Amino acid sequence: MRAVIVGGGIAGLSAAYALNNRAEQAGLPLRITVLERRDRLGGVIQTDQFDGFVVEAGPDSFISTKPWAVELCQELGIAGGLQGTSAQRRVYVMRKGRLIEIPRGLTMMVPTKAGEIVRSPLISLLGKLRLGLEPIVPRRRDTGDESVRSFVSRRLGGEIYERLIEPLMAGIYGGDGDRLSLKATMPVWHEWERRYGSLTRAAWANRAASNGSGSIFLTLKKGLGELVRALAEAMEGGVETRINTAVAEILPRPSGFTLTTEAGEKFSAEIVILAAPAYAAARMLAPTDSELAQELGAIEYSSSATVSLAYRKADVKHPLEGHGYLIPRHEHRPALACTWTSEKFPHRAPGGSALLRVFFGRSQGESIWGEDGDQLLSAAREEVDATLGLRAEPLFARVFQWPRALPQYTIGHLQRVGLIRRRLVTHPGLLLAGAAYGGVGIPDCIHSGQRAAEAAMAHLGRIN
Repeated sequence: MRAVIVGGGIAGLSAAYALNNRAEQAGLPLRITVLERRDRLGGVIQTDQFDGFVVEAGPDSFISTKPWAVELCQELGIAGGLQGTSAQRRVYVMRKGRLIEIPRGLTMMVPTKAGEIVRSPLISLLGKLRLGLEPIVPRRRDTGDESVRSFVSRRLGGEIYERLIEPLMAGIYGGDGDRLSLKATMPVWHEWERRYGSLTRAAWANRAASNGSGSIFLTLKKGLGELVRALAEAMEGGVETRINTAVAEILPRPSGFTLTTEAGEKFSAEIVILAAPAYAAARMLAPTDSELAQELGAIEYSSSATVSLAYRKADVKHPLEGHGYLIPRHEHRPALACTWTSEKFPHRAPGGSALLRVFFGRSQGESIWGEDGDQLLSAAREEVDATLGLRAEPLFARVFQWPRALPQYTIGHLQRVGLIRRRLVTHPGLLLAGAAYGGVGIPDCIHSGQRAAEAAMAHLGRIN
C-alpha cells in the first residue's frame, strides 16, 4: 500500500515521519512519498548560516507551552540544541514614533499588574480608567462568534486593543482584528468570559501558570532549519521525498486516489495527506468534490515578508535593550515589527555585530512588494533609520517574501473547518494537515501532521 503526503513543510514532514514510524511498529508494509512543489523541504522554515550569522527566513522560534515541537526535538535527538530567548525580555510598542515598553505582567495578553499599567505612558488616563472597569462589564449572552477587535474593545476598551492587543495579534496572524475570529484565534478569552465573567479575574486566577522564570519561546541554536534537516535524515530509507513536484489534481479510484502532477506523472495511493495550503488543496480537489474545494478555497490567506539587516555593533547608536518592537496599525507604517535578533538570540550573530529583522505582513503593506525585494529592503532600511537612527550601510541584507503564507481565521472559521471535516468523511483515506485548520504555530502544525498519521493508520487498519 502507498501513502502520498502533498506538501513538504513541517506539517507534511511530521505526518510522514509519524506515519513511517507507526507503520514500522505495526509491521505494515507501506510506501510513503512526500511531494513538494518547491525546490527544498521545510515550507516557511528556512535558515541561512554564513560568517557566524544565523538568519531565519520565516519563523524564528516556537512556543514551548504546547509540547509537540519540544517532544519531536527530543525524539530526533536535537533537543540539546534548544535555547530560550535572552534574559533581557523587554518588548516595545511604537506610539507616535516613540518606543514605549509593553507593561509587564501580561497573562494571555491581559494586564494583571495594576502598577505597571498605571505607570505606563502607552495608555492614556481614560484608557486606564476604562480598563479598570473591566470586571463589571457584563458578559456577552450571545454565544456566537465575534471579532477579536469587538471582544477586546467590549471588555478592555478600544485603546487597549489599538495600542496593545492589535500589534501583538498582528505579530501572530498579520491580519485584521475586525475580521479575525475570537473563537478560532483566542478561544481562551471566550472561555474566560464564559467561566469567570471577567478577563481580569480570569487572568489573576491563571497568572501563576505564566510566571515561570524560563522563556516560553524556544529555538535551535543552528536555526529552525535544523529541525527540517533532522526530520529528513530520520526518514532516509523509509520515506521517498520528491521536490519540484507540484500536484495538479487528485481523483478518486475504487481503492484510494490517483494523483497527477503538473508534469503528467501519476501516483496511486490508499492514503493522501494534504499538507499544502488550503487554496492549493482546493485546486487539487476541485474535480473530485466541488463543495469541499469551495470551503477550502474560502479560507483566506495574507502574505508576509522578512528583511534581515546586519550591522557593525559600533554603528548602532540605539542601546537595543530588549527583543524589539511592534508597530500598531494606526501608526500607518508599512512594517509591523522589528526584532533585535542578536539581542533576542545572542548566538545568531558573531561578536561585534548586530542582526535586526523587519517584518511585513499587513495587507496594506503588500503594495510595496516586488519580485526582486528592492522596495521591501528600502522600506526596512527606512524603518530602522527613522526609529533607531541607524544610517550606516548594512554588512548584508536578506529579503524573504512569503506570498499567501498566513491563513486567516476569520469569523466563522471553526464552522467552516467543521464543514470541511464532514466532507472529508465521504472520502475515506483523504486527510488534511497544516496551519489552515487548527493552529498556525510550529507545534500546532507538527501536531496536525501527527494526528493525520494516526488517522491514516486507522484507515489502513480497516482496509488491510
